[in-house]
Amino acid sequence: MRDEEKPAIRSLPLFREVSTQTFEGLMAVSYSQAFPPQLDLFTQGERADFLHILVEGSVALHADWNGREAVMAMVRPVSSFILAACIRDVRYLMSARTLERSRILMLPAVDLRAAIRREPELAAAVMSELASGYRGMVRQAKNLKLRTARERVAAWLLGHAHRQGGVNGFTLPVEKRDLASYLGMTPESLSRALSGLKTQGIALDGARVIITDRERLAAVAGYDPLIDEVGDDI
Repeated sequence: MRDEEKPAIRSLPLFREVSTQTFEGLMAVSYSQAFPPQLDLFTQGERADFLHILVEGSVALHADWNGREAVMAMVRPVSSFILAACIRDVRYLMSARTLERSRILMLPAVDLRAAIRREPELAAAVMSELASGYRGMVRQAKNLKLRTARERVAAWLLGHAHRQGGVNGFTLPVEKRDLASYLGMTPESLSRALSGLKTQGIALDGARVIITDRERLAAVAGYDPLIDEVGDDI
């Protein structure tokens, strides 16, 4: 892997408190690779051989059943994904594909498990990461089950703007079909929700969204710290 990638990976909660020896040992057996857009990284049902750490780009985690597909999560750098499957040495429950050109660090799961057994700090970090993932899953389930389509779209727009530094305008980072799937709706429902929000605090210019009235949009979303991940975890 490239030396310039190490500081960002070292700063991840998973590795922040581990010893230098453990971190360098894990990096020595890892390798990074650049992948083109729309490339399948792995498929659900395959054995989890590697922990994936996204350094650049974006990745969609999706599940398939009976001819239908749903986007379960969208991963942004720098972050790891599919940790639980690696720890348990089981099959992936989701598939992964790149959404744009991406660079990913591949850490062999067998080496990660061995390091966890040796170092309590890494074991504690893994527990924290898995707990955070569980809480994120509960938040997403509440968002899907308790909000209407328009409320979900409004909440996502506000959350994305916040994660981009509180900007008032941004280009949708993924295709509308992927965003619609992630938010639990059809592309047609997403288009209708976006169109309906034009009078509730946004303007649209193709794939670009401009937030014209943040308070009004927040009122539509019904911001709730027990659902939305904007701000501190509770």
